[in-house]
Amino acid sequence: MGSAALALPFLTPQAAWAQGPVAGTVTDARTGTALPGATVLLDGAVVGATDATGAFAVPAVPAGAHELRITFLGYDALRQPLQGQAAEQRLTLGLRSGGILTGEALVTASRANDRTATAYTNVSKEELARRNFGQDIPYLLDQTPSVVVNSDAGAGVGYTDIRIRGTSNTGINMTINGVPLNDAESHGSFLVNLPDLASSISSLQVQRGVGTSQNGGAAFGASINVSTLENRTEAYGETQNSAGSFNTWKNTVQFGTGLLGRHFTVDGRLSRIATDGYMNRAASDLKSYYLSAGFQAKNTLVKFITFSGREKTYQAWNGVPEPLITGNRQLLQQFIDNGELSEADAARGLQEGRRYSYYTYDNQTDNYQQNHYQLHLAQGLGPDWNIGAALHLTRGFGYYESYRANRKLVDYNLPNVVIGSETIKRTNLVDRKWLDNYFYGGTFALNYQPRANDKLQATLGGAWNQFTNDHYGEVIWAQYASTGNIRHRYYFNDALKTDYNAYARATYLVLPQLSLYGDLQVRRIRYDIDGVEGQNRDVTTREKYLFVNPKAGATFTVAEGQQLYASFARGQREPVRSDFTDRPAGQPKARAERLNDFEGGYRLNRPNTDLLGPNTALHLEANYFYMQYRNQLVATGRLDSVGNALRTNVDRSYRTGVELTGFAGLNDKLSLSSTLTLSRNRILGFREVIYNADYEPVQATEARTTTISYSPSVVSAHTLEGQPVKGLRLALLYKTVSEQFLDNTASAAKRIAPYQVLDFRVRYSIRPVFVKEIELGLLVNNVLNREYVANGYTYGYPGADGRQQIFNFYFPQATRNFLASVGVKF
Repeated sequence: MGSAALALPFLTPQAAWAQGPVAGTVTDARTGTALPGATVLLDGAVVGATDATGAFAVPAVPAGAHELRITFLGYDALRQPLQGQAAEQRLTLGLRSGGILTGEALVTASRANDRTATAYTNVSKEELARRNFGQDIPYLLDQTPSVVVNSDAGAGVGYTDIRIRGTSNTGINMTINGVPLNDAESHGSFLVNLPDLASSISSLQVQRGVGTSQNGGAAFGASINVSTLENRTEAYGETQNSAGSFNTWKNTVQFGTGLLGRHFTVDGRLSRIATDGYMNRAASDLKSYYLSAGFQAKNTLVKFITFSGREKTYQAWNGVPEPLITGNRQLLQQFIDNGELSEADAARGLQEGRRYSYYTYDNQTDNYQQNHYQLHLAQGLGPDWNIGAALHLTRGFGYYESYRANRKLVDYNLPNVVIGSETIKRTNLVDRKWLDNYFYGGTFALNYQPRANDKLQATLGGAWNQFTNDHYGEVIWAQYASTGNIRHRYYFNDALKTDYNAYARATYLVLPQLSLYGDLQVRRIRYDIDGVEGQNRDVTTREKYLFVNPKAGATFTVAEGQQLYASFARGQREPVRSDFTDRPAGQPKARAERLNDFEGGYRLNRPNTDLLGPNTALHLEANYFYMQYRNQLVATGRLDSVGNALRTNVDRSYRTGVELTGFAGLNDKLSLSSTLTLSRNRILGFREVIYNADYEPVQATEARTTTISYSPSVVSAHTLEGQPVKGLRLALLYKTVSEQFLDNTASAAKRIAPYQVLDFRVRYSIRPVFVKEIELGLLVNNVLNREYVANGYTYGYPGADGRQQIFNFYFPQATRNFLASVGVKF
């Protein structure tokens, strides 16, 4: 509170600024129907969009001559001269039909809106740009509701993760231009493979809960819908460069031709991000490109897009043993006695402390490349219909390399080495575990969006996708190799997964105040694996699934800018690869999970109101959710033969809570946005599995209600931003996350402590005559220099005395650090 109070004097609006607000409505010039979602530009820069009633507000327009431009799908752009003045100006603007299709036509089918009765957050290109200093997308979404992020390397570059409502990225459906990004086998979205994707995003929507029907994996807690389909009609060139703590560098160059011959566009980007990481030996070297070429006519848009990322990261995914963070020597000795740390590693760990890295082999790295190719078509079919379709191919390949000490030769399909009378059964070696995959298919969405009467809006869509993946391991060096050669392959298996779905969705305006929403998806999956994993384990799998997922909702307009909504949605998903390949013989087969999601809430949206003072923008939302799971797969403490946690279906579990969000902005000079999530996350009838002195699994007989792991009950985020002088924007960003547990036992001995983080951001832009804009930026993370951890894992087994031992490992996050940037637009 004290920090915010100190900042307020510097954020006070200056009365001397000769500028005033402009507000208005955008309608169809022929029918007078409001046009929600129209883009509003001032002097070529996007400053907002119209709301559900077609209203917009520009809080402050400086004195002088300006141009206001309005664009909307299917309509000619409108250009309106504007003279800045102190008094408020109100406009009514009518657009004429017949404009060029935009790229957003390709993603509207999967986006939520004010009629779909779901909880969602739109993040604009401008908002992402303000937050983007080179950190990964999860960190750019840190201030959105119910979001918790973490980083293996500690500073937001490299392997990062995002949880929404306690759900990890394996339950977050992510699409890029409607094309699935989630890995078909693990269900995760590995954004480390697409560094600096944020620089190419034109819009992004986060839907919480099951949301609307999507292509790809099930949305089991949230979905993130990314669009890169913006059409920029004017030529441009940009460069963004950042540097900061831990030898972090980001270099980005972007360009675009604008419209060539009124029909063609080409856009491109090259990026490189490199860092040593906060953790020792946690470096990342990331490279990416983005290239698109498009053709557009009055009713046709064709766009080819290719983007790629290549990453090399030193493996930081082992985390730090708990005693090296706490300094507890007795606990450290327990780690040594039970073989979790050698004496040498413990001694080194005491020197490195919370930045300790287990690995010392100089090429203990993860190496992966992912190439994406997309061909999109948007076609108008008369005044009320349009279709969006896409073909896509994703090519992924790479390996992680590891030094392995004292491994059994037989586990690598190598015979023992016999030298005279001595038989050598173990060796030190270096191996590589490879993935080599293709993901390809097509998507489509047929949209009915009448211009004359918008009572009924409907979409029929779907997709067919296939994924092939080779998994294999190679030994590239061994101290004792026996009959093995370089790149000796010691296991191989291949997977084939086919996923297709179809959905129909519609909203209907029953009354002027009441809108109904319905959505039905049918999804069919076939998944086959053939071959063996390490230690010659047969992983042959044959599975089929058929899911039917209904959704329904209602939205009631209480008054202008106020809505009540309620919805029900069902989501179902198949188990991940490891649920099949790691399961010991004799254990029950993993079953598909099901989620019934109930949502309800209230929205208030006033783009221009006097409730909190003259010319104030105000947005408030309260959302209640109850997510009821059946057969949720959770860790119970059971391990496979090499110590990996196994997941087991539990009959019943749930998440319930309230999400509160608010925004108040005064003339673009001062704004406050806040979000608070209060939740309860429980498994009913949970039974823990422990191991006895003979290392046999024993299930606890007493069933009990317990807290779901990695699910904080309180999450909040607050941003206070001001513009004390034109072009200078200052922001304080405050994040709080309550206690989390590392497993599902809710044990105080296995937890992540609550933490609070304060960041500071400043951006200053000027427009000299020789370039369009120069912007200087500074981001100071963790201003208060807190030492905290944001992720971890745990396991246990009996010690020498037979008592159960607990071994916690954590991922410490960086203490105070900074990133500075320079951006130039030509």
